[in-house]
Amino acid sequence: MDQKGYRRGSFQSSTSDEDMLEIAGASLDFSMADDDPPLDREMGGFSSYNGGGMNGTSTMMDFLEEPLPGVGTYEDFNTIDWVREKSRDRDRHREITSRSKESTWALIHSVSDAFSGWLLMLLIGLLAGSLAGLIDISAHWMTDLKEGVCLAGFWFNHEHCCWKSNTTFTDRDKCPEWESWSQLILGHGEGAFAYILNYFMYVIWALLFSLLAVLLVKGFAPYACGSGIPEIKTILSGFIIRGYLGKWTLIIKTITLVLAVSSGLSLGKEGPLVHVACCCGNILCHLFTKYRKNEAKRREVLSAAAAAGVSVAFGAPIGGVLFSLEEVSYYFPLKTLWRSFFAALVAAFTLRSINPFGNSRLVLFYVEFHMPWHLLELVPFILLGIFGGLWGAFFIRSNIAWCRRRKTTKLGKYPVLEVFVVTAITAILAFPNEYTRMSTSELISELFNDCGILDSSKLCEYVNDFNSTKGDDLPDRAAGPGVYTAMWQLALALVMKVFITIFTFGMKVPSGLFIPSMAVGAIAGRLLGVAVEQLAYYHHDWAIFSGWCSQGADCITPGLYAMVGAAACLGGVTRMTVSLVVIMFELTGGLEYIVPLMAAAMTSKWVADAIGREGIYDAHIRLNGYPFLEAKEEFSHKTLAMDVMRPRRNDPPLTVITQDSMTVEDVETIINETTYSGYPVVVSRESQRLVGFVLRRDLIISIENARKKQDGIVSTSVIYFTDHSPPLPPSSPSMLKLRSILDLSPFTVTDQTPMEIVVDIFRKLGLRQCLVTHNGKLLGIITKKDVLKHIAQLANQDPDSILFN
Repeated sequence: MDQKGYRRGSFQSSTSDEDMLEIAGASLDFSMADDDPPLDREMGGFSSYNGGGMNGTSTMMDFLEEPLPGVGTYEDFNTIDWVREKSRDRDRHREITSRSKESTWALIHSVSDAFSGWLLMLLIGLLAGSLAGLIDISAHWMTDLKEGVCLAGFWFNHEHCCWKSNTTFTDRDKCPEWESWSQLILGHGEGAFAYILNYFMYVIWALLFSLLAVLLVKGFAPYACGSGIPEIKTILSGFIIRGYLGKWTLIIKTITLVLAVSSGLSLGKEGPLVHVACCCGNILCHLFTKYRKNEAKRREVLSAAAAAGVSVAFGAPIGGVLFSLEEVSYYFPLKTLWRSFFAALVAAFTLRSINPFGNSRLVLFYVEFHMPWHLLELVPFILLGIFGGLWGAFFIRSNIAWCRRRKTTKLGKYPVLEVFVVTAITAILAFPNEYTRMSTSELISELFNDCGILDSSKLCEYVNDFNSTKGDDLPDRAAGPGVYTAMWQLALALVMKVFITIFTFGMKVPSGLFIPSMAVGAIAGRLLGVAVEQLAYYHHDWAIFSGWCSQGADCITPGLYAMVGAAACLGGVTRMTVSLVVIMFELTGGLEYIVPLMAAAMTSKWVADAIGREGIYDAHIRLNGYPFLEAKEEFSHKTLAMDVMRPRRNDPPLTVITQDSMTVEDVETIINETTYSGYPVVVSRESQRLVGFVLRRDLIISIENARKKQDGIVSTSVIYFTDHSPPLPPSSPSMLKLRSILDLSPFTVTDQTPMEIVVDIFRKLGLRQCLVTHNGKLLGIITKKDVLKHIAQLANQDPDSILFN
């Protein structure tokens, strides 16, 4: 029973998610969770406990009507009690409903309470959309700043700078208003020295951005590093990590996300945007009492905020809702589904109003394909799925091995040096290759692009034969020298992205995985697409092409292959399926490509699952030792509750409190000598008949308050948990009645209950502990930590890797 510091009731302690933000390090040290939090809170004005013994004359007050400060809240790094939180919310709702019939004011209060959830979703959508727009605009400008500056106004990025230029369409990237650093410093942009100067400035800006990002994270908000999705999954399952969704984390994550993306590191902003949106949701929850005081209700809001985060990351509101449902949420009732949809809608509308890319789209790599695909193309699409699954499994194993090395060696003590080295290597390798020099979002946009007549990209340098052009569609053409140059450059970019991403994800800067994974898949897909296109052009008389790809026809769309490859690799890393397909078709606006996307996504998941069952987020949850009970996994072992419960054989007996025969001194001795979060209450030590369960924190606060506020309470005062006080001699001191803090309905199972049922109970009800009985007598206790350790042992993992307190 090592879960420490749990408290229940309706009071929200002063250590809210917004307040506890001074954290020494980003790594979570669960062993430091204080079992006996300080009791120097202001407790004046409350006298809920009363020694109504034989000589007691004071009136009894209901504990639930006058809650003590500190009762009912949770310590850091503890799990909430879902059953208790939901029960409290039902009681609150029932009370508001009954009062609404008494007066007009109560009716207005009832209506505002019902409307508050929708108002909160509106605010989350507006704030998340605004921040996403700010991040997009800033990152676009700072990415271009590494290569040059706009003379018309330094705040313009390259594209916006050239909008008013009179240059021709083919020279649109060479407008006079935009100057590279060599042109600005040397006066010309040609020659070896100019190239070296541009190279130097590119590396310097990249190092400056990344160092600024890591120093801000280290100095102000250690929780702002990484993608945040593993921690959000853990928080949504009921765990509390104070400060992880606070205002400092939000501010620093927003600033450093722009810096990290602009530095050119192989990372994306999509995953961290989910963390940013959840921070918005958590902070705005404090405006509404219903959500501020109930941890379970707050997690419903965070599920909707995660949907809004994906909505603005990809411009995919429906995909965002499905992502929240499939990937991050632990408890997702129907009401949350509707509110998630509304929050995602508002967030996408807000971002569309800001129009960060100037193309009326929500993402940089929105494309539209018009050519249908042929059934035989499913073969290369499935091959891309296999590649995505293999890449996903390889990436997860390599990245987890590197992150474990970072945690267990001296490497983890030098986060700034690690970021400096990785950024320097990335920038030095990236600059010579134009496909790695550009931002990853621009690279994906170029790879998804379907070549048109006016396209000046090297990927579109085909040998043109305009005599065979039919309407707007260009036929399949022979690849020119530009395409072949682009192919080997992309092959080099693929190798670099595959390996550099392994070392980048998990560093102490905000780092998403969606964009690098999509880039790897898009490069592989484009390479395969061009290969199939050239095969069809030169061998259109082959049997596999003769039926549907005649000479001069536009049969193969290499951009579609890039899109399918991107979906396959993202699916292989995250193991998303339904939400991934929906996000991808919302990106492309083409319903007819759902089947290729589904085929690639399912193939990549099957292949990756055959090598390793965990996605990247679940793997990081296990690496960090978070107490996350995966709802998707089956428990197939034939163990019983008695095999897992404590005390085990040869252990000292279970610590219990009797219902009416222990003094204040006895209870304080038990509290001081043990570190348990709560104690079973029994009729007597001899009978071991279970009465209920009382929590350590409630006992500490109640006894402390009674000693201060209630006359006659001394060390020899008897504590009782029954309705009526036990008979004692008239000369005995006042007794202390604590029945109101006793949980009279703790969850119990018999010692012969199969563990698969116990695990199901813990998963579906969100329990913290469960008592084990035999013929009505108390035998032992099973905590969430015991369940997690048991699962780890059966999977041949180290049970002590569960750092849960």
